[in-house]
Amino acid sequence: MNTFDDNHENNQAGANPNLKSLIQMKDITKVFHTGGIDFVALNNISVDFYAGEFVSVVGKSGSGKSTLANMLTGIDHPTQGSVTIAGVPIHNLKESPMSIWRGKNLGIVFQFYQLLSTLTLLENVMLPMDFCSTYPQTDREPRARDLLDMVGLADFADNLPAAVSGGQQQTAAIARALANDPPILIADEPTGNLDSKTAETVFELFSNLVAKGKTVVMVTHDPGLAAKTDRVVHIQDGRLVQEEFASAAQG
Repeated sequence: MNTFDDNHENNQAGANPNLKSLIQMKDITKVFHTGGIDFVALNNISVDFYAGEFVSVVGKSGSGKSTLANMLTGIDHPTQGSVTIAGVPIHNLKESPMSIWRGKNLGIVFQFYQLLSTLTLLENVMLPMDFCSTYPQTDREPRARDLLDMVGLADFADNLPAAVSGGQQQTAAIARALANDPPILIADEPTGNLDSKTAETVFELFSNLVAKGKTVVMVTHDPGLAAKTDRVVHIQDGRLVQEEFASAAQG
């Protein structure tokens, strides 16, 4: 444990000296106050994520991995510590500027898809563009259709979410996450509700995005998928306890 803590920063840099640190989490602690009891969900975590990297975050249920994802997305804020993404200290942003920053810089993929049930898949994918005005009005529908085509859903663009399978809803959610062409995707248990074949399809989508220069941080309970990523970050009882790089994880 001490050896890991002492050498953790050097090991990260040594994994690939050509990678540029894009996300820095420093001394992150998150304490929840419930019923007069303090629960420490994250305990003094420091970790960097690098541009163009595919990282998985693993741990048992309740280990703190989803809380860590919420720190990265700004959905929640740390009790102590800092989260800096591309030079922006997002832990200091108020909700309104955070929403705007998040819409332009992060794509978020949730376990339960979070598609709006009354909108078609096409309209769901267009929604982030409408919110952030990142593309002219006339470009939004063609772009949304292109993204749905990329994830294999061109023929289902005008369907409501309830009319397609869970796997198709998840791939539509990935298309939506890419609507504003963000450099970073944060995926919280994106394959948790999918069968193994569909989970592999979703994983391949992420891998292809990393090959195109995106950075993907994936919280997962699936050790088989985690072992295929560039780096595996292990969380236990709110602490960062181990990191494995591709050569070690697959060796």
